[in-house]
Amino acid sequence: MEAIIYRRVSTDEQADSGAGLSAQAASLAAEVAHRGWTIAADYADEGVSGSVSPDRRPALAAALADLDAGRADVLVVAKLDRLSRSVVDLALLLDRAERARWSLVILDCDVDTTSAGGRLVASVLASVAEWERRVIGERTRAALAARKAAGARLGRPVALPAATRSRVADLRSEGLSLPRIAATLTDEGIPTARGGKWHPSTVAAVLRSIELDSEATSKASV
Repeated sequence: MEAIIYRRVSTDEQADSGAGLSAQAASLAAEVAHRGWTIAADYADEGVSGSVSPDRRPALAAALADLDAGRADVLVVAKLDRLSRSVVDLALLLDRAERARWSLVILDCDVDTTSAGGRLVASVLASVAEWERRVIGERTRAALAARKAAGARLGRPVALPAATRSRVADLRSEGLSLPRIAATLTDEGIPTARGGKWHPSTVAAVLRSIELDSEATSKASV
């Protein structure tokens, strides 16, 4: 089988040093060789958060395009969080793989859709993660209800303009780190929702909001 290996690191330090990428490359190459497969391509996203959707990561998007086009048979990733931190994104990737007839192997959690057992693990993993998401949601709603009952004001947060959210997402899809995105937005004179200065944590919050909106839209379309 022809395999595409995918690697990702999220911070400037990891991207600059290459340590994280090198460790992933070694484990992936060893696994591919052990299975008797060959590496058709090696894709790596440096300084890209796992919260960014697959299609917005340059390297992963290219790898998926190769797989969909039949230029390889299987995508191999060292750890689940290198591929996705979103249950919805993982489910969509598994569905995409099935429809396009390529396989997915994630080493740290025994996901291997080249085998029946691995497909079962993938299904169970997605189900458990979705259950956990719902439990967290229920706890959050209960906490908010308790605060409201205690008289706390639960107004809606100040919203960013759609153009600003789009700019943040575009910069992230180009592979910029959170500090670089914050600096770029500041240099461009783009204000935060409250008119303050951009910080990496502010950018992270916006990206998380974009991801949650994307997940809600995906669920609504199912």
